[in-house]
Amino acid sequence: MRHPSDYAILQVLPRLETGGVEQVVVELTEAVARTGARAFVASQPGRLVRAVERAGGRHVEIDLESRNPLKILAAARRLARLIRAERISLVHAHSRAPAIAARLAARRCGVPFVTTYHGAYGQRGPLKARYNAVMASGDRVIAISGFIADLVRARHGVGADRLRIVPGGVDCAKFDPDAVGGRRMEALARAWPLPDGAPVIMLPARLTGWKGQRVAIEALARMRHRDPILLLVGAAQGREAYRRSLVETIRRLDLVPRVVFAGDCADMPAAYKLADIVVNASTDPEAFGRTIVEAQAMRRIAIATDHGAARETIRHGETGWRTKPGDAADLAAALDAALDLPPESRLAMGEAARAYVAEFYSIAAMQNGNLAVYDELLG
Repeated sequence: MRHPSDYAILQVLPRLETGGVEQVVVELTEAVARTGARAFVASQPGRLVRAVERAGGRHVEIDLESRNPLKILAAARRLARLIRAERISLVHAHSRAPAIAARLAARRCGVPFVTTYHGAYGQRGPLKARYNAVMASGDRVIAISGFIADLVRARHGVGADRLRIVPGGVDCAKFDPDAVGGRRMEALARAWPLPDGAPVIMLPARLTGWKGQRVAIEALARMRHRDPILLLVGAAQGREAYRRSLVETIRRLDLVPRVVFAGDCADMPAAYKLADIVVNASTDPEAFGRTIVEAQAMRRIAIATDHGAARETIRHGETGWRTKPGDAADLAAALDAALDLPPESRLAMGEAARAYVAEFYSIAAMQNGNLAVYDELLG
């Protein structure tokens, strides 16, 4: 029988910066290392390189961001050398451009190839369709929600022999409201700053149009409650024109004192606990919607757009609410309803939300689901 240390798993992605996909890679690195197998991550470097190393993995710098065919071939050659040198047992791709190079290298070296379909991926025209198809070409294709599994079946014809559903997960020990002290919350409230006593509605997402910041701003203007603060947590990532357009909307609606641009936040558990309500107002369907699950783990009421994976991650009326896509009036009504709840009802909904996440969306379930896929291919 082979010892776990005889196995090595290589994950590939464009760059190890912050984000949901990148966090999954770190969490899977930790899971692989915990089994005794060797864990490798190939990508451009970024802020999460140290996190991979702390999780027990080794980072290898390879340019896997480019869509240039020549650079993809060069990356495939480097990956093949790495696979042979480190006796890699299985390659797991998390993004399209890296998946093209990784698939070439894995096939060349005769090792299993796994993909995780992390997004709905826009598909306009035959070239984009072919580009997306690489994410459905694995020996196993992991869908991060039932919504994505349905899309993969319909779009690519992937059958039950290869398709596996492994929902995203959240670390319920890290996202535990009982573990977040007052000092952490006070530090954020001072840094942003937030007025004392005002209800806080938080929308955690990078500043980009489809994440629905404009819908949330317009909902704030329509609310019956006139005292809440809308806290936008997330960086513009170069989209300064979009940020300026949001500021113009805020001024036009006379909401300047009531909308706070917080930028990136290094202490998201404290940010969630500081919020009364957490909103996901995405106008396009979310493949999973990690912030919805994190908020519920923190016993916060989550309100999300009624499409995509939100239909799985929120039990409407039990753990949160779902609202019509792009409908500011419907979102405003849900926000008012949440603020109208008596404290005991809000507490009960928060408890139900955390219990739901702990049962179905734990980080351990996500890690074990991926390891089970590896076991299928490696025996």
